[in-house]
Amino acid sequence: MLNIKKKDKVLILSGKDRGKKGEVIYVSPDKGKVIVTKINVVKRHTNPTRKDLGGIHKKEAPIAISKIMLICPKCSRGSRAKFDKLSDGKKIRVCRRCGEVIV
Repeated sequence: MLNIKKKDKVLILSGKDRGKKGEVIYVSPDKGKVIVTKINVVKRHTNPTRKDLGGIHKKEAPIAISKIMLICPKCSRGSRAKFDKLSDGKKIRVCRRCGEVIV
């Protein structure tokens, strides 16, 4: 089970966007990659089609999950998440720094 989910706030640990923060918009657990808003932006050169014009378009490229860190909503710092089980058997994510439940 991954500790990164869609709509999580994350911190970039390495690469050209190191230190930037963004929101996860797509997670691919089988490939171990995520797409984060306004992070790892690349230019795609496309030919014109019937649907849209050609040209140079900017889009976010996937980055490895190992290069991002979850940001705790309470302490607003990058932290690892651990999993705890509730009494009813549900798994929840908990911040290792402050102990707050991450929803």
